[in-house]
Amino acid sequence: MDPDPHGPPPTSPAPPPRALPARTVARRGVPSAALAAALVLLALLPVVGAAPASWDGTGARVSGQDEDRPRRTLKVAVSQSVDSLNPFLATRLLSTSVHRLMYENLTNYDPADSRPVPGLATAWKPSSDKLTWTYTIRENARWSDGTPVTARDAAWTFTTMMTDEDAATANGSFVTNFREVTAPGPTRLVIRLKKPQATMAALDVPIVPRHIWSKAGDLAEFTNDRTFPVVGSGPFVLTGYKADSYVRLTANPVFWRGAPEFHELVFTYYKDGDAAVAALRKGEVSFVQGLTPAQARALADEPGITVNDAPGRRFLALATNPGARAQDGQTFGDGHPSLRDPRVRRALFTAVDRDMIVDKVFQGYAVRGEGYIPPRFSRYHWRPAAGQRVPHDPGQAARLLDEAGYRRNAEGLRTGADGKPITYRLLCHATDPNDKAIGRYLQEWYAELGLGLRVDCLDNVTDPWTAGEYDLAFDGWSVNPDPDFVLSIHTCAALPATPGAPGATDNFICDPRYDGLYGRQRAEYDPAARAALVRRMQSRLYDTGYMNVLAYPNAVEAYRSDRIASITTMPEQAGNIYGQDGYWSWWSATPAEPYGAGPQGGPPTGALVGIAAAGTLLAGGAGALALRRRRTVDDRE
Repeated sequence: MDPDPHGPPPTSPAPPPRALPARTVARRGVPSAALAAALVLLALLPVVGAAPASWDGTGARVSGQDEDRPRRTLKVAVSQSVDSLNPFLATRLLSTSVHRLMYENLTNYDPADSRPVPGLATAWKPSSDKLTWTYTIRENARWSDGTPVTARDAAWTFTTMMTDEDAATANGSFVTNFREVTAPGPTRLVIRLKKPQATMAALDVPIVPRHIWSKAGDLAEFTNDRTFPVVGSGPFVLTGYKADSYVRLTANPVFWRGAPEFHELVFTYYKDGDAAVAALRKGEVSFVQGLTPAQARALADEPGITVNDAPGRRFLALATNPGARAQDGQTFGDGHPSLRDPRVRRALFTAVDRDMIVDKVFQGYAVRGEGYIPPRFSRYHWRPAAGQRVPHDPGQAARLLDEAGYRRNAEGLRTGADGKPITYRLLCHATDPNDKAIGRYLQEWYAELGLGLRVDCLDNVTDPWTAGEYDLAFDGWSVNPDPDFVLSIHTCAALPATPGAPGATDNFICDPRYDGLYGRQRAEYDPAARAALVRRMQSRLYDTGYMNVLAYPNAVEAYRSDRIASITTMPEQAGNIYGQDGYWSWWSATPAEPYGAGPQGGPPTGALVGIAAAGTLLAGGAGALALRRRRTVDDRE
């Protein structure tokens, strides 16, 4: 395989990811379809004290193995709520992370170097004109109900995204160039394109089971969280969910790479970061992400706890509302009209001291922001030239506001066209202490310019954001090894079709020059030429001034080493654990022995799910899960 993640895709099966700690890529065999179906339906019922059986390559039970092992549950504290468990609709990092555990993509990213590796597809090959791509779907993949995964599932997933506007909400940018998707056979998927597309080995689209989703009805209303277990093909199966509380997943015994070592994975919501850290210390959870510098330092010397500090795949930006609009030309929202002037936007960014944000807020656990793609992705990272860079210069910021006609009144306040003092509204995430701290600095810097700033820290920022009812907002996205998706959210095609309709836009940017560059990079197969185009796109985005990257926060997280013996970071050298471009961390995690030797030793409470042979319940006590959710929204991915 070409080692470059954006070079020519392979024409033969690629090797599995390398060097996963303490794991073998195909550690266990896959049961037969009939046995698998019975297995999973019983395995996903709560069982008291049952340990999983093991299975050989024929699907037969290997007696005597794992019988005395305690239940092992890995609890992960998260600060973000789920926006949707429907992968066609979800955009938040927690939601997309859960979907990577539930559903395989056609390809995955190698945890070592992010090159494309097989997922549901074992091989992929383009035609000579790059307009037809043929994928070989693996024969040993099964849905968790025992049904074989086939090319028809992938064809249905992509075709639905092409024909149903709602199904294209989250990942529609991947299929806008598709002409037709067919499945000539169970292991053969054919995608025909309108023009060449360089992202065909990096289609970050969860493939869903056709036999389930074809009966779902209106995809805009299908929440995918009413009936458990939820059928999937990934390393874990969704077995429980309560909004703003938890997401429960159970190891999938028929996952083609082998079932995870942890029997259960639970993402538990904590609105307060200090409460999450306290839970880690007590052993109530085994992993915490999004640590503040003070929390990281306090945990560094704690026995039984390991702190991981790695370059992040996210950026933190200050975004403006340039005037919310839809593709049909209608405007909506109530963004301040002054922000449509590029001089005003530049003035606001010129007043910001990025070095102070890195030093005082992140205390060194971040890198000063510049281009749109974080420096972790060195091929695509861009830095402005000296004459192009927006400096920290309050005097210049004041002059720009004067030039734009927004001068100070007798009280020293700048007024708008209506004669009223300008006070901007800044959307802030209530669960993010960094947002609040930066907000206080912005209030001081803007006050020196004669501008007011109201920092609105909300549990739900998505509703006012999508309605265009804000002036400024803290913005952040996780960037994939292939940056096509985060580039696409600033194209005109990402705008909602009509006001209130679903759309993938980030902050209503629509710039024809940017769109032209986007189309060129997408069709460019030469890695160096494509990277050059991506850098030009970032330069254009920087110059338009609709948003400005403040920092690239590190991934600062901690886990209990008396619960987790080993776990894969991505990249494997100095990488993150939470929010990876794949499922490697939680699939590879191995329990420490003896498990739970630290605080509150012994297996965690609330453990579920014993794996049973066909029709045989290993230990008593079964109950049905019927959890209902209420629709809530939080910060964006």
